[in-house]
Amino acid sequence: MKNLKSLVLLYLILTAITGVGYPLAVTVASRVLFPDKVEGSLIRINGKVRGSKLIGQNFQSPQYFWPRPSASDYGAIPSAASNLGPTSLTLGQLIDERRKKLSSYITEPVPPDLLLASGSGLDPHISPEAALAQVDHVAKARGFSSQQREELASLVKQHIEKPQWGIFGSPRVNVLELNIALDSMRSPLLSPPPSGE
Repeated sequence: MKNLKSLVLLYLILTAITGVGYPLAVTVASRVLFPDKVEGSLIRINGKVRGSKLIGQNFQSPQYFWPRPSASDYGAIPSAASNLGPTSLTLGQLIDERRKKLSSYITEPVPPDLLLASGSGLDPHISPEAALAQVDHVAKARGFSSQQREELASLVKQHIEKPQWGIFGSPRVNVLELNIALDSMRSPLLSPPPSGE
């Protein structure tokens, strides 16, 4: 009986520490030290949530930069890779379909990250090459002048993020942040921006 009381007491103490104390301390510390990240790195415009810096969104209009394809159709719950390998006929067909769709907008060679989905299916970034390859179709769809087209190319270059701490990963462009900045540029063909894009 004495052992049982000791075990129950130990169980209650450990439950209080690991089930209440530790999670509470981590929650409070993260809210104080990283308030933006705790909230999901959300981007708000005029008080409305436009999206998260961390989750890719599907932009389909030619007036916007397009993200990487998604095997989960940009759904957060079923997010996953397609699990299709380099010898997969299905993957080859998907790449051919994507290349055919993009060929009327982007000159060859189409950057690989516009043809292949990321491992999570929710990657919010594309390579600088993929962003720069889309400058012409975005400028044309928005009716930009040649000067505005150059400003658009500069906008892309301004949004290139360096590798984390200078060594991890590759240079990249956050598609949502770029498209939000794009909406702030004057456009003769765009008023107001399409909703849901």
